[in-house]
Order: sequence, then structure tokens, then C-alpha cells
Amino acid sequence: MNSNNFSSADQLLWAIAASSSPLTLPSERQQAFNVIESFKQGNNEGAMAVCLQWLVQSEVIVYQHSSLNAAAAMNVTVPVKLLACEVITKFLKQSYASIGEVDRLQLRQAVLTSCQQVVVAASGMNGAPPFLSPAEARILARTLAAVLQGLVVRDFPQRWETFCSDIFSPLSPGSMGLWYNAAAGEQPHLGVSIVLQVFRLIAEDCTDSDFNAKISTQRRNDILIGLNEVRTQFLPHLYRLLLESYPVLQTAKQTLHNMHTYLLQSNRTLQQMALEEANAYKVELERRDDTAKLLVDCLLTLEKFCGSMPTNWMLPDDSADAASSADFVAAMMHLTREPISKIQIRAVDALEQLVLRAKMSETQWMRLIRDLPVSVREANSAFQTEAPQRQAERAVSGDLSAEDSLALQLEFHRGLSRMLSAVVTAHIANITDNKHVIEKQSGPDFANIQAFLRLLVEILGHPSGRICTEQINMWISLMRDPQIIRTKLLDPFTRAVMKAYMQHVKKVRWQDIEERTHPLAAVLEASFDDEDDLIAWNVDLRARSSLLFRLFGNTEPHVAASVLNEQVKLLLQQYGAGAPLDHLEPSNNQLTELSDAVIEFEGLAHPLDNTMSGIPAWAMQDGSQTNEARLEKRVVTRSSFSEMANVLVSWNPSYLWLKFRRTTLVNSLMYYWPHEPSTLLPAVDSLLRNLGLPDEWMPGSTPDVQLSDQTIGLKKRSGVALVSISKRVPNHLVPWLSQLSQATGSLLSSQGLIPMNQMHLYEFLSCVANAVDDPVTRSNFIADVLSMAVETVQSDDFMQLVATPQSLLTGLGILQAREQPNFVIDPGNVETVLKTYEKAFSALNRLLSVGRRCNEAARKRPKAISSNASGMSESYIHFADEGPVSISQLAETDPFVVLWPKILPALLTVYESILGIWRPEHQAALLPNNLQRYTYAISDDEAFLAKNVDGKSGGVFGEGGTAGSVVSGTDRRAKNLVPRWSGWLNELRNTCFQMFGLLISQSVLFSPEIANYYPRIVAVLTDSITLQSMEHRHLTQFLKHVVEMLLTCCPSTLYPTHLGPIIAPIFEHVRYRLEKTWQHLGDPSHEATKALSSENAADAAKLAAAGGDAWFSWYYSHAGLFVGELDAVTAEAAVEKYRVDLSRTLADVLQVGFALKGEWALVLANFAKDEQARKKNDDAAFLSGPSTRFNDDGVKVNADGTPRTPDQDSTDARKVLRINGLAHYMLLENEQVAGNLTLLVIQCLGYPDAYTCRRVTKICHRILETTAWSPQYSQLLGQSMFQTIVRNILTEPKWMVGLEWAVISIARDIYCRLVLGQALQCGGQGAGQQQNFIQNSHPPAYEQVKTFDKPLLGGGILSIPSVYPRQVLGTIGISSTAIDNFEERMRAKRSAKDQKDFIRDLLREAADLLQNQFPSDTVGSLDPFNRASAEESLLHSHRQTDIVPALPEMLTTQSQAEKAAKRRQRNLSQTAEGLQAFGI
Repeated sequence: MNSNNFSSADQLLWAIAASSSPLTLPSERQQAFNVIESFKQGNNEGAMAVCLQWLVQSEVIVYQHSSLNAAAAMNVTVPVKLLACEVITKFLKQSYASIGEVDRLQLRQAVLTSCQQVVVAASGMNGAPPFLSPAEARILARTLAAVLQGLVVRDFPQRWETFCSDIFSPLSPGSMGLWYNAAAGEQPHLGVSIVLQVFRLIAEDCTDSDFNAKISTQRRNDILIGLNEVRTQFLPHLYRLLLESYPVLQTAKQTLHNMHTYLLQSNRTLQQMALEEANAYKVELERRDDTAKLLVDCLLTLEKFCGSMPTNWMLPDDSADAASSADFVAAMMHLTREPISKIQIRAVDALEQLVLRAKMSETQWMRLIRDLPVSVREANSAFQTEAPQRQAERAVSGDLSAEDSLALQLEFHRGLSRMLSAVVTAHIANITDNKHVIEKQSGPDFANIQAFLRLLVEILGHPSGRICTEQINMWISLMRDPQIIRTKLLDPFTRAVMKAYMQHVKKVRWQDIEERTHPLAAVLEASFDDEDDLIAWNVDLRARSSLLFRLFGNTEPHVAASVLNEQVKLLLQQYGAGAPLDHLEPSNNQLTELSDAVIEFEGLAHPLDNTMSGIPAWAMQDGSQTNEARLEKRVVTRSSFSEMANVLVSWNPSYLWLKFRRTTLVNSLMYYWPHEPSTLLPAVDSLLRNLGLPDEWMPGSTPDVQLSDQTIGLKKRSGVALVSISKRVPNHLVPWLSQLSQATGSLLSSQGLIPMNQMHLYEFLSCVANAVDDPVTRSNFIADVLSMAVETVQSDDFMQLVATPQSLLTGLGILQAREQPNFVIDPGNVETVLKTYEKAFSALNRLLSVGRRCNEAARKRPKAISSNASGMSESYIHFADEGPVSISQLAETDPFVVLWPKILPALLTVYESILGIWRPEHQAALLPNNLQRYTYAISDDEAFLAKNVDGKSGGVFGEGGTAGSVVSGTDRRAKNLVPRWSGWLNELRNTCFQMFGLLISQSVLFSPEIANYYPRIVAVLTDSITLQSMEHRHLTQFLKHVVEMLLTCCPSTLYPTHLGPIIAPIFEHVRYRLEKTWQHLGDPSHEATKALSSENAADAAKLAAAGGDAWFSWYYSHAGLFVGELDAVTAEAAVEKYRVDLSRTLADVLQVGFALKGEWALVLANFAKDEQARKKNDDAAFLSGPSTRFNDDGVKVNADGTPRTPDQDSTDARKVLRINGLAHYMLLENEQVAGNLTLLVIQCLGYPDAYTCRRVTKICHRILETTAWSPQYSQLLGQSMFQTIVRNILTEPKWMVGLEWAVISIARDIYCRLVLGQALQCGGQGAGQQQNFIQNSHPPAYEQVKTFDKPLLGGGILSIPSVYPRQVLGTIGISSTAIDNFEERMRAKRSAKDQKDFIRDLLREAADLLQNQFPSDTVGSLDPFNRASAEESLLHSHRQTDIVPALPEMLTTQSQAEKAAKRRQRNLSQTAEGLQAFGI
């Protein structure tokens, strides 16, 4: 390199000195900074010349500095060389590939020389005194290692063949080596660390290709091949380093121990040593620490090799060279006994990386299985043996406290548990393929594996739960393997493992750990950072152990039942009476949540519930056929569960919190009662009694006083348990239905019953009633249960309350607030309004809850109405009930439907009134008032959900909550009506939406008895002002609960009469709403996009009074939200949330309607699954589901693993009719629906939301499959949709990053079907199937495919090619010649990948032209509308170049040459043999 003197080299050195000195003046420091930055950005060649001169200088000293004495000298070696390394690193990335061989050698020599100088300057080798501190030396060494690695990855092996031999040669003057001379007795030095760091960096950059793409693939391969070729040159050095350093470390440790012992015997400490003693002690201490650091560095490098390089580097086989047969595994296992500087932890980490590769042979793996337990025992023994050494070292330092060995070794034990688990998990195939283990279940291999598992079980006994967490995946993998479960391999350990995890899922009081009252406080404090960390870990452990406990119950039910029974009896004996009565509530002497007894029973609930949910049917049912072994297990299982159920049900605790825990435990018995219901009735009776309990937490309180939170919690938990039990075993409760009805009736008439328990009781009775076989009895009972609710909604008081929006506003105390502001806080008024609302809402909610339970049961009940078809049906098959069905017929399966004629009028009135409040005229009247305006406010809960919160925020009322932020200064818990209004209206409105959805899903909407109501239903649901007045959050719920149900539940024969009249105006309105919503998105500062707040409510009222398009345009721009006094950040988040929720919900609803998700998609998945099974002729495939679910033996399952119902074939056939019929009706039969729907989908393609766009792409494919053959859609698809897609691809908006291929796939689908005459599979998949032109057709036309009217089979094409896609391409600057060439390529290569690549290449040119004409200054910014950065661009991905490109020289190694010679020799011999066969 030309060393033309850098014109201001002296000035640069001054600048470096000035920036490094603490005495520099601020003005000088700024000047120095400018000089250094100018140097970095200056001419590369001149800067490199200066940097090379600096690198080869052993010391750089500056003698003049204006802020110092003129004669002062300042050593700037470290900052100068760091700056030189920074400049060289930049040069390597930008210009290194263009320099010649001489310059490369000069740079390489300079870097190696600088590395040697750092080693000498740090250690004082070759007689030179050290002048670098250890910290400075480490920084320089680390930086130079990175520069050296940059040279290696660019030159090795083609241009630097001697790399390994160079750096592993001993460090001496005139050489390039950095290693130590072991033969001369030289000790390892800093150069060894540099070499190890270089190898670590090479391993990271050359193997981590998924996350580090700066090196080209070819360059990576060349480097790895080169390293593998010369591994015999460096691996022995690393192995020798381990062998030679370990004795040095042990010697230093023993010497230090002798010094400590001597000091203790003379009653002295380290501070009392003489100077000569202190110097000697320092020498030994540095020798120990430096040696330990070298061992750690070596192990870190080996860890990289274990995880990335060929496994034969660490696990040499018999064919390996003798030089490379170093037994690194044995060395690492031996180092697990050395705790100094965490050497044992690094050794364990390296072994873990090796076993995670899962590439060990059975012999190599069995060696680990055999030797690792021995190494672990030796490590534990060594740790105990060295305890006196550690005690002596602490004593001479003045620390006389005793050590906690478990806390000291926690990190080691955790890594050890993780590594040992990985040994098994990564090599389960070595167990299942071993005949001695699986078939014979004997021999040394079987014994060794059991010994290894026994070690893991012993580790589970560690008091820290962190240790057991590392093994969960291993035990799950073992217990899920069908071959292993059939053996006795796990039998000795199941009980111990289950008990260990049951012990660790129990909660621990953090207070005991902080106060050191817990017997294991030290190890627990070392395990967790704080209380939040402990709670998060416990939650994670429970989530991950759920499957493990279910597996315990599923694979070893008799053991699981026995363990649970023992644990229940033990806990009841020790804690059943509340002992030891700690952490009591002072006011009532009740146990609290922190009491030992409560914690113990709480910890039992999780394993009990999950284990019992996994118990298989054969372990409980007498009738199930099974073998003798299973019969024995069944006896033990049933006996244990019977005893456990009896003791739990008979347990009658006196403390409130224990009653709560008992309720939770009893609820888990619902998995046992289907098989043995003898204890069911007493349990249900006790839960019912809990609902009527007085408040034991606040004794003496009256029913009209608010109950304590603890009592309410017990009542809620009991109610939930009742509902769960009734859903699980309703048939066993039917015989006692009358008694249950009387008991619940007395509870419902009592004053102490909370409203939620009322709902629980109604749901409980409805679930039991649905198990009644007689339809008439069932319907009568449901009618009797809901008689009070029906009477309420039919009463005059209710109808007067909801008759009009004004009456509803009056009933809720809203209108009164105008004239009487104090009305909203008067206790008497608040109580009156509260009772009025609760009575009205409870009636509606009760009807909804029971109706949904009945509907759920009806869907599972065999249908009385059957079709005249079975199996998968074609479209011509007719179903008798695919049309209007009377309520009397529907009542045979659903007892609730008979009530609809009574409640429907009230529902329509409520719906009109509640949504009428949002009409512009009412908003104009209410918004100006300081209190009434909060009628339209979002609730605190909705504001909270709009924030990005985590599980630690504490909820709405927590530290990060939003309680009191909307209605400033108060919240819904206060005696104030204002903050309650928003929640009340949300509940009423959502209840109405769900009840309409229930009306549709129960098919009552289509029954003849409701025909006279149907015109009004249509008028109410499609009223234009009502739809326009909805906020986005209202419309989102409406689409989800009403429109989605209507699309999927409407019989195919009723689409024109019952579907079209409703969805046509809805789709038209949604299109209008989205257009207005998105019109200002390009201008975030526009006032219309900001949420309405209290400050501008009066101005908004004026706009509402004017009404019209101006009001709704402004209204939709901020999603219609009124946020009160909510802060601006949360308000903006809320607007964005509900804005995107609308388009996302719409996309989801359309996906359901087009069978792209939901139940209809499952039907298609079932057909695909069955078809694959028939093709493979595999009957077992019909019975298999996803591996994540437990599947009952011999039961045919769906694609998602759920069991199929007896009449599912006919049900699925009906759904297929609707799938085909709905798409055909919406897109081809009803012009109003088709036009709005298609334009709506095209709109969503351009909306900047990746979620919406990704789902809409699938809908676009379905539209094309259904309509591409129709000429009426030619312009809509070929121009409007294609133009939107092309615009998205050309502009490359940031929000679309990651979706480009999905969008290009639509462009391909359009062009193939509309222009090229190529049919595709569903979803635009597969190669294009080219259709031929019809002979003598004018104009030219393609032959139509046979499946053109079957979108589920791929759909059709447009016979006469469309010109619209070509016109769109022409408008963006693509010439006709380029389009013709593009079409020729599309016809020549029809695979999906090739054609999408052609489209990308075609649009790339237009994108470049567009970017040149309209350059963007915001490329890569966070704004989703801006163009994606170059790294994110799909169109220009071919331009992205690697920082380290491939070398032009071809790599040919000695091994490759030898293999090629062997192949040639083999080919010649085979040819000779062939010629001999012909006598030649």
C-alpha cells in the first residue's frame, strides 16, 4: 500500500491524545473529535497507510499537548490502535476485495505483528517490561482478534493456506505465531486467547447462516472445508492446552490452600501478610486466575465447535487420524469437577451443544450414558473434598460464614440438568432402535439407561425449581413415545418424578425468602431475582407441566391415582383443620391466602386436575375390553380414586380459604364421576350450600351489605364448578333433577345470592335439563327455569324502559343528569338505577346464557332430521331440512327455541333503542353536557386493552391500569353512575348482538313461525342510519356475532330470501365506512384521525347536529371513539386498535364464509385427510389426529383431532352444499352483494395492515376460483384488483414487508386465468395447466376447464383473454414487447416459483422507474406508508451483495483430490470388467 504521508498525522495523534485525556478542555475535545471523524471518513488509501504504521509500532507516545505541560509525554498506544482497527475493519468491508496480493500480505503481517506486540506489552516477554494493564490488553486483544478474523474469512484457505500453521507456531521475533512454546516450558499467554477468540468468531460467522448473512454461502463452505482439512493442525493444540493447563491450575490451587492454612495457623489474614508473602501470594493467585481464564476461553471455543463444526472433531471415530483423535469429551467431563471461574459450567455447556446436534452414533451415545453419571458423582465428590479449601480462603479474607453448597452450585446444577436431559431428548431414537432396551428389556444397555435416568430423578430432588424445569421436555418426550411406554424402562421412576413435580408447582412465599425464615432461603434467593421472577417462573412451570401430568394419568393411571390419593390423604391429615394456623387475618382469625394450609392445597389443585383429565377410559370403565395387565391397573386406579373422592367430598373445612380450595379440588373429580358417580350428589349439594353461605369473612354482616371479596370469590368458584360438573356429567344428575330444581329455586329466592351465581344456577339447570331424553319434558323444564326471565322481558316495566332511546336514557339516569347533576352521585338514585339495570340486563343475559348452553348441547345431540344422502355429497343431493324448519321440529334437539316467539319482540325493541342512542341527533344533544357525554365514552377496560400491557401490569385497577382515566377522578367501583354508563351500554349492546347470533345459529330465524317477524328483523338489522351511527367497535361485534353466523347457518335454499336482503346493505355500508375511515391515514396529523375527547366534545356536537356525509366522514376517521379525559398516547392507541380491528374482523368473517377458516375449513380439511388416507390405503390414518392431542383408540377423528359425531357425514355434506352455494350466491347470483363484496376485498388489499392483507389474499384466490370464468368480472378482476396489487408491489410499502410473495401470487392467479388460459389449483397453488385455443374461434378463445363451476377443485379460466391486465402493465411504463416476452416465459415455464419470479422481474423495472421519478427521502423509516429499505425489498433482493464475497479461486483440498482419484480408479475398474464381459 502506498504510504503517502497523511498530511495531518501529527494533528491526528494530538486529537487522539486530547480525546483520551481527562484534562482536555471542552473546546479542544470537540476539535479533536472533529479531526478523528474526518480521518475516519477520509481517503481509504491514505488512512490505511497511517493505520498500518500505527499497528506495527510497539508504543505510540505523544509529547505535546496544549492542556498539559509541554514536556509531558502521553502513551496513546491503546486508543491509537483501536482507531486503526476501526478504520481497517471499515476498509475490509468496502475495499479489501480490490487490493493486490502484496497489499494483502502487508496488512496481514501488520495485524499479526500488532497482536504479538500486545502479548509482549501485557506479559513482558522477551525481556521487555510490560506497559499495558490487563484491562487494556484484553480490549486490544479482543479488537485485534476481530480484525484478524476478518482477514481469515476473506483469504482462508485459498489465499492463506498456512493460516493455522502460522498462528499456532510459537510467538517469537520474526515469526507470525501467537501460540506458546510448550516444548520449551513456556506458559500460555494472551496470544492463546487471541487465537481462541479468532476461532470462535470464525465458527459464529461461518455456521450461523440463518441470522448472519454477511458472508456468502460459497465463502462459508470454503472456510469450513478448509478448517476441516487442517483440523489436525490445531485440534491437538487445543487438547494439549487443556491437558497442560489443568495440572497447573490444581498446583496453584494447592499452593494457595497451603498459604491460607499457614495464615490461619498463625492467626493472620491476607491484609496482615508481609510484603514478600503478599508478592508470592499475588503470583500464585494470578497463575490460578490466568490459567482458569485460559481454560474457560478454550471451553468457549470448543462449545462453538461442538455446536457448529463436524461432530468427529469432538467425537473421533475409528477411521479418524491419530492426530485428531483427542478425546475432548473425556476432557470436558473431567473438567465438570472444577468450579473455579465457572469452568465446570462451560464444560457442561460445551457437552450440551454437542449432544443437541443429535448426530451421535449409538456407541458414542452409550458411552455418554455410561460415563456421565460417574463424572457427576466425581464432580460432587470433588466439590465436597475442596470444601476446606474454600472455607480457608474465605476465612483469611475475613468471612467466617458457612457456605451454602446448593446455592454455590446452582448454576452448575441447572446446566447439568439441562445437558443430561438433552442427552436423552436428542437421541430417543437410540433407545427405540435398541432391541435390548425395547424388546428384551435387559442387558447392560438397559441397565445403563436406567442408571442414567435414576441420576436425573435424583437431580429432581434439588430444592430449586429451576432444576426440574430443565427436565420437563425430556420426561414428556419419553412418556409420549409409544415404544418406550410399552417397556418397563420408566416404571421405577414414574412415582418419584410425579412427586417431584407436584412438590415444585407449589407456591413459595417470597416474604419467607427475603426474611430468611424459609429453610432453603439461600438457594431460592439465588434461583430468582425477585418476587415477580418467582411468580413468572411458577406460572411457566405450571403451563409446561400440564401436559406432563396428563401423560402421567394417561400412561400410568394406577401410579398417578395412587400418588394423588396418598398426597390428598397426607395433606388432609396435616392441614385439613388449618394447622399450623399461620398468617391469620387479625380481624376474624381466618386463614389467608398466605397460610401454609392454603398454599399446600392450592399446589395440589394443578396436578390433580391435569392428571385426572388424562386418565384413559380403559382405566375406569368395566365394559372396555383390555388385557390382564390393564385389568390389574384398573383395580388399583378405581380403588385409589374412590378413596380419594370420598375423603375430599367428606372433608368439611371451617375456614373460608380452605372451603375455596376444597371447591377447586372437588371440581377436578368431574373426570372421575362419569365412571363412578356415587359421590357426585354430595359434592353438588356442598357446592350449592356454598352459594348460600353468609359472609364468614365479615361475620354479622347483613345481606344488603356488600360481601367481602373472599366470600364472593368462594361463591363464584362454586358456581363455576357447578357449571363445569353439569356440562361433564349431566346424565348422572338427571335422576335428581327435581331435587336440584327445588334447591336452586330456594337459592334464587334468597337475598344473599350474588347476580353471577344466579347465572351459574341457570346454566347449571340448563345443562342438566339438556341431558333429559324426552324433548317435551326437556323443553318444558327449560321454559320453567326461564319463566321469570321471560316474564321480565315481556313485562310492561321492561318494555317501557327500552321502548325508545329516550326512555332507556331515562332509566339509566342519563337524561336526569342534565337538569340534576347531583342525581348521578345520590346514593338512593344510584341504587335505584342500579337495580333497574340489573333486573333488565340479568333477564337478557340469563336468556342468552341458557340459550347458548342449549345450543351447544343440541349441536352434539344426534339430529332427528336426516338427509337422503350419506357420505360426501355432490351439489345435486337434496337435504330435507335444508330450508325452513318449524320450531317444533327444532325443539326436538334444542329446548330453548320454543321461547323465541315470546322474547323476539322485546329483543328487537332493545336493539333499536340501544343503537338509536348513537344517532347523530342524540349525540348532538348529549355531547355538550359535561356528564351526559360519557354515555359514548369507551370503558376503562377497553382503554386498558388498547395499551401494550404485560401480565405484570396489575389489570385495570393496577399500577399501570386505566381506572379513572376516561372519567377523570372516578371509576365504576364508586357510587357514581357516570363511569358505569359505558360498561352498561356495552353489555346491553353485545348481549343483543349475541342473541341475534343465537337466533340465527339455532335456525329459528328461518322457521315459518318467525316469518311474520322477518321483515322487521331485516329492517332493524339493515337500517341505514343505525348502521352508519355505529362506532367501529360496535360494527366489529355485529360482524362477528351476526353476519358470520348468518353466512354459515343460513340454509342454501334460503340465500335469496334470508341472506341477500341482510348482507347486501351491510356490505355496501362497510365499503362506504372503510373508504371514509382510510381517507386521512396518509396524514396522521389530521384532526379527524384523533379521538374525540372532552375538550372538543362541544364542537363535535355541532357537527353531529348538521349530520350528513360531513359528520360520518369525520366520525369514521377516528373510529367513532369518545375517550373522555384519556391521555393522548392511549387514545391514539385505542383509535388505531379499533380502526384495524374492523378490517381484520371483516377479513376473518369473509374467510369463514369462504371456508378458509372455522368449521367449514375443518370440513374441507377432513375431506383432504380422508382422501389422503384412501390413496395410501391406510385405515389407521382415519383414526389418527394431531400429535398434540390424546386420541381415543379406535375412534374416527377430525383433522384437528376431535372425535367425529355419528351423523357427521351428512352434516359435512350439508356444509359442503353451503360452501359451494354461498360463494356462488354472493359472487354470481346477487349483483348487489357481488359488487360490494369484491370492491370491499380490493379495498382491503390496499389498507396498510399486514394482518388484513394476508387474509384478504386468500379471499382473492377464492373469488378468482369462483368468478374468473365469468366475463362480467373481467374488468373488476383484471383492472381494479390487478391494479391494486401492482401498485402495492411497485411502491413496496413498509407495512407489506413479508407479504410480497402472497400478493404476487394473486397477480399470477389473475394473469394466468384471465390472460394466459392457465388453470391453477386452489389458492393459486401448483403449476399452471395450459388450455388449448378453440379452433376457428373468433375472437380466439381457450377451451374451458371441466371444473370451472367448482371453485373447491380449482375453478376455471376466462375463455376470451382479457386485455385489462396488459393495459395495467402498460400504464406503469412496461412496453408491449416486454409484456409479450413476459407472457412467452409464463407459457414456457408454468411452475409457481418460476412464474412468480417472472412477475417480480417484470415489475422490478417499473419500480425502478417509479423510484427514479419520485424519489423517497424516508426509505426505511418506521412509517408504514414509506418504501421498504433495501434490505427489506423483495424486488431488489438480487442486488443485495455479501459483505464477504466468494473468492474466484477454486478450492481443491487434499482430501477432495484423494476422493476424486479413488472415484476414477473405481470407474476404470468397472469399465474394465464391463469390457471383459464382451471378451475385449
